[in-house]
Amino acid sequence: MKDIAIVTGASGGIGEKIAETLLAAGYLVYGIGRDFCKCAIKDESFIRISGDLLNMEALEELAKIETNHLKVLVNNAGVAWYGLHEEMNAGKIQNMVRTNLEVPMLLSQRYIRILRKNKGIIINIASVSGLYNSPHGAVYGATKAGLIHFGRTLFEENRKYGMKVCTIIPDMTETNLYRNADFETSREEGAYLIAEDIADGVRYVLAQRDGVNVTELTIRPQFHRIQRKKP
Repeated sequence: MKDIAIVTGASGGIGEKIAETLLAAGYLVYGIGRDFCKCAIKDESFIRISGDLLNMEALEELAKIETNHLKVLVNNAGVAWYGLHEEMNAGKIQNMVRTNLEVPMLLSQRYIRILRKNKGIIINIASVSGLYNSPHGAVYGATKAGLIHFGRTLFEENRKYGMKVCTIIPDMTETNLYRNADFETSREEGAYLIAEDIADGVRYVLAQRDGVNVTELTIRPQFHRIQRKKP
């Protein structure tokens, strides 16, 4: 039986590339996403679970997974809206808090005992917005700051069991996360990350020997550049 990995937000972007990395490493990967129509993964070891983790139906589908061999949980799914805080409506605020912070907490709680038993790892995908002041992204930054703190504390609670916890903290990455923003990554070479860079970070974390835990890994482009979207 193959070791099992669960990846949220696996239908595209960073999550899809992380799923590919885990498949290449020999895992049976359960990928959770809302819409897999553009997902290019064809591997028979990639099990797609379509659904929205903000409703109970998707969580019930997760309950059907055989998890005795679960070794990796990647909390990657995220959503962002940008703008001055007074321009945020309650729905957008709640969606960001639930998707970016509540869901990783719920999934970690669900699987933590089996991950302890298997000496597995939880990998949270946060953002540098959680490390620094984030004008026009106050809520998004707050959710990622919360995820970073959650990962730090989760490691301290579980390190004695041999379980690992890592939070990967990317800077601006060329994905559709910025679809709701009036800015995007610069086209200048070296001024943005690509999804494969984050997947490479996951590969690095998993390659560490037993007894070594990379608790946080910050990944940044060489240059800091953004540009306004063209109308």
